[in-house]
Amino acid sequence: MNKTQKNRAILIEKLNQILAWEKRAEAMYSHYAAYVKGLHRLHLKPFFEGEANESTLHARQVREAIVHLGGVAITEQDPTAIKHTTNYREMLAEALETEKRAGAGYAGLLEHIDENDELYDVLQQIHFAEERSLIELNHLLDG
Repeated sequence: MNKTQKNRAILIEKLNQILAWEKRAEAMYSHYAAYVKGLHRLHLKPFFEGEANESTLHARQVREAIVHLGGVAITEQDPTAIKHTTNYREMLAEALETEKRAGAGYAGLLEHIDENDELYDVLQQIHFAEERSLIELNHLLDG
């Protein structure tokens, strides 16, 4: 395996790790949208649903990148347990940790891609979206 093939294999592996995490995030946010209760349901259910949809979009974009690179995309979500709770603060705290991990994953991935590559732009936009989610979750937890 030459250096280019090895770099591509590493990139595909990292993309699959992120894909697994996005699939987990989609499941977590969908779960929390269904279980959030009380007055907070009015604004958190739509927030969680929006984050679930965003995770689905990100997973699709990552999957397409894997295919474009000639890799095989995973079909399983990351095995990290999703905390079941009806406490909205615990949901938000779990979501915050999920977004931190996703953001770090994308930041680490960008280090392996040339800035002039179209894939860099796609993944950088996802990374920015993850950072915006972190800001929103911090605001919700402070409120």
